[in-house]
Amino acid sequence: MEIWPAIDIRGGQCVRLAQGDYNRETVYGSNPAEMAKHWASLGAKHLHLVDLDGAKDGKNTNAGAVAAIVENVSIPCELGGGIRSEETIRAYLDMGVSRLVIGTLALKEKAWFREMAQKFPNRLVLGIDAKEGMVAVRGWLETSRTSAVDLVREFADLPLAALVYTDIATDGMMKGPNFKEMEQMKNASAFPLVASGGVTRIADVARLSELHIPACIIGRALYEKTIDLTEALKYES
Repeated sequence: MEIWPAIDIRGGQCVRLAQGDYNRETVYGSNPAEMAKHWASLGAKHLHLVDLDGAKDGKNTNAGAVAAIVENVSIPCELGGGIRSEETIRAYLDMGVSRLVIGTLALKEKAWFREMAQKFPNRLVLGIDAKEGMVAVRGWLETSRTSAVDLVREFADLPLAALVYTDIATDGMMKGPNFKEMEQMKNASAFPLVASGGVTRIADVARLSELHIPACIIGRALYEKTIDLTEALKYES
């Protein structure tokens, strides 16, 4: 199982939100690039980056911070948040970002998402953030009427790199993942599932590994030190 430490960026700083609530923010560092170097120095082989400002308003105001991360580490980085145009996709891929997570436009502009997936095969990741099984968009500020399972099945024919599935109810709450939802999405998805939300203790990592989940994102638990990254990395295959 792949372990992806998360670096969420807002206003150029490394932060975490509780349940995607922009009013419940904790700042963990003023230099995301230094944080990236820290996780890489501990053995991380991948990094999951999120531009929270971009997710909310569609503007790539943290592109400089993302560029600094890519320049300072030699491991693959995926980025989500505000990826809403072909120009933005090309800019980030040219910058050196390995793959891009697209959520809002995958739901709202399905034809465009299909076109981009064909133009950039195996470089795009379908990002599904769900609340009670329904897809949330625009930085989790809106909940749609589309089920997560229906959306992933709709795109099963596309050459996507992976599916990042986040359970909003558990994200940042330090109470463990929604294992039932993760297993259901793994079985529904034609793509490698990256589980996100609620990974709090090493036992959670072990359980996801037992369920044969291909990858998981760990965020707040690393910053709050309820999970030691070197211990989590022992589950990488």
